[in-house]
Amino acid sequence: MNEGIRSNNNVTYNCHYHVVWCPKYRRKVLVKGGDTRLKEIVREVCREHEALVEQLEVMPDHIHLLVSVDPQFGIHRLVKLIKGRSSRLLREEFVHLTKRPPTLWTNSYFVSTTGGAPLEYVKAYIEGQKRSD
Repeated sequence: MNEGIRSNNNVTYNCHYHVVWCPKYRRKVLVKGGDTRLKEIVREVCREHEALVEQLEVMPDHIHLLVSVDPQFGIHRLVKLIKGRSSRLLREEFVHLTKRPPTLWTNSYFVSTTGGAPLEYVKAYIEGQKRSD
């Protein structure tokens, strides 16, 4: 019954967000180890801010993230931190990411709450993205 419920000193919450974002011009640049490194960076940022990564899939031209984050911290703040750090580190570590797009990520992203849908369905959808591409 209490599955997924988290709390801090001020709030008890059960907030799950499905976030999708793309490289600039939706170029297929998340390859050649960049995909693996991006997963590490996303998990690192989330761990630092006590956000729980529930599912993560990196495609060559977009990313799906299912994450639970403190509503007082905010999903927008978390995504901004992930995109900022990952852009900087990936562009330092992978030369092919510095050539064409002037920035790695678009300014926008998609976010949706899971709206009470069973998390297993959302997780399966995200995991299925790799197989359907």
